[in-house]
Amino acid sequence: MARSRPRVWLVAGCAAVLVWASVAQLLAVGRLLAIFGLAGGAPGPSQPPSPLPPPRIYKSNGYLKISCNGGLNQMRSEICDMVAVARLLNLTMLVPELDKRSFWADQSNFGDIFDVRHFIDSLRDEVHIVKRLPKRFGPTDSSTILEMQPVSWSDEKYYLHQILPLFSKYRVIHFNKTDARLANNGISTELQLVRCRVNFHALKFTPQIEALGNKLVQKLRDKGAFVALHLRYEMDMLAFSGCNHGLNPEEAEELKRMRYAYPWWREKEIDSRGKRSEGLCPLTPEETSLVLKALGFEKDTLIYIAAGEIYGGEKRLEPLHAAFPKLVRKDMLLDSEALRQFQNHSSQMAALDFIVSTASDVFLPTYDGNMAKLVEGHRRFLGFRRSVLPDRRKLVELIDLYNSNTISWDNFTSSVQEVHRDRVAQQSCRQKLENKPKEEDYFYANPHECLANSSLCSGTKDAVTAR
Repeated sequence: MARSRPRVWLVAGCAAVLVWASVAQLLAVGRLLAIFGLAGGAPGPSQPPSPLPPPRIYKSNGYLKISCNGGLNQMRSEICDMVAVARLLNLTMLVPELDKRSFWADQSNFGDIFDVRHFIDSLRDEVHIVKRLPKRFGPTDSSTILEMQPVSWSDEKYYLHQILPLFSKYRVIHFNKTDARLANNGISTELQLVRCRVNFHALKFTPQIEALGNKLVQKLRDKGAFVALHLRYEMDMLAFSGCNHGLNPEEAEELKRMRYAYPWWREKEIDSRGKRSEGLCPLTPEETSLVLKALGFEKDTLIYIAAGEIYGGEKRLEPLHAAFPKLVRKDMLLDSEALRQFQNHSSQMAALDFIVSTASDVFLPTYDGNMAKLVEGHRRFLGFRRSVLPDRRKLVELIDLYNSNTISWDNFTSSVQEVHRDRVAQQSCRQKLENKPKEEDYFYANPHECLANSSLCSGTKDAVTAR
């Protein structure tokens, strides 16, 4: 019974919120389903196909071609943004191109990850989407094709007043970089709902990815309730962030060399200690084990690691595995043959982790990157499933106090639980920070316009659309 006491945080901190939020969320999901004809988002038996919506009839102002950049979940948000832009400007959109030049060097095309036909058909009453440009447009025809990057965090006025007039000269505009090119806030409710529709319905994984992802979920559920731990401790994350706490000098130097080798990682000299104290570094596996124990997770908790290859391999995972022996990964649940087609394709492997993370009983990320935010938003949409959002700044302070024997384990545990009493994803409105879009709440982590609390969140705009 003594070990059950920490569970008070886990139950008391979530139960009351989840009871009323789940009921309210059913209404919100029903509202979005009714508006868009959406089918469910959680893994489960396949549903019969819904009738196609009638196509939207409009005069196209031109073609929008986009090349996404970043990992799977960053590209996912970019696609949602650009569909909304195409809808706003009455454009014909090409099936997006995925990033093949980033750190991961994944050569997957859009159709290797997402169901292309579903993407096109499910949005036909919003935007006309085609697989390729008409033959009359040559690939290097500069007189009709303009290549450019839209301004980051732009609102509708920018696209209507700065981008739309360009189509009077060019028939095709190619956005060759699309990360964070649409603002979180100050966007009409109509367009915010389009972003949600793309995210929660149109971007459906291929049948092969869905089948294997659902198989992973079922294997985990057969073992009982499970936690999806997004352990963001891969080489690229550590090199990019410059976080080297707990690494030996050789490892830190290896990561530094990698950072200098990639020109698009602009920050080269990084104060690792300073970043960690500000909560800007991912938790290490050892720190994660302390946090999980302090939050009341028992030693026999089943934990799925939703991540790529952990830097340092099995040795780095030893403290976490010692604390939680029922630690599993994809390759432990599936045979090598089942995973073969996805190996060397980081985005396809990330898609499997996304499916498991959205379906888990608890989701806990060790860093608030793109996957953490997109999964959080999906879990809100699916009924505010329990997501624990670590306060890393406060956690590293407490961890250092505990490791230096300044505070006892009981004090550490009670402090961690107190800090996280309200850090469970629940109904709330995004906080807007004027002229600080990178620091304000991210739309895809809390798309409140599409959730049960939409009527409680003021400040939405009336819809505007190009003519």
